[in-house]
Amino acid sequence: QVQLVESGGGLAQAGDSLTLSCSVSGDTTCMTAIGWYRQAPGKQREPVAAIVKGGNAEYVNAVKGRFTISADNAKNTIFLQMHSPKPAAAAVYSCTANNEASRVAQGLCGRPDYWGQGTQVTVSS
Repeated sequence: QVQLVESGGGLAQAGDSLTLSCSVSGDTTCMTAIGWYRQAPGKQREPVAAIVKGGNAEYVNAVKGRFTISADNAKNTIFLQMHSPKPAAAAVYSCTANNEASRVAQGLCGRPDYWGQGTQVTVSS
């Protein structure tokens, strides 16, 4: 099992930056990726950024150059830095971790994915 707990959401004023944190605990040996999704009111949940196995960071086009995902392995925490977010970035941001599918299928690694409870980000113009 993997437990994910987000923090750091809140209200960002125009020009501010905001950093979200996701504390990771449990068995991470099967993990292949960890990252962030978001869901704005009335919209579908969408991916934002992820760190994949090997350490590479991946971003959706909408946040490239504006958000930075990083990890502090010593603290088992990942971060999402939002640099001067626009009002369109307002959403509930959730941390998610993915396990290796083949090992999940063999019954070696719990669930295919895990989710945190989410943290609300509001951006004022």
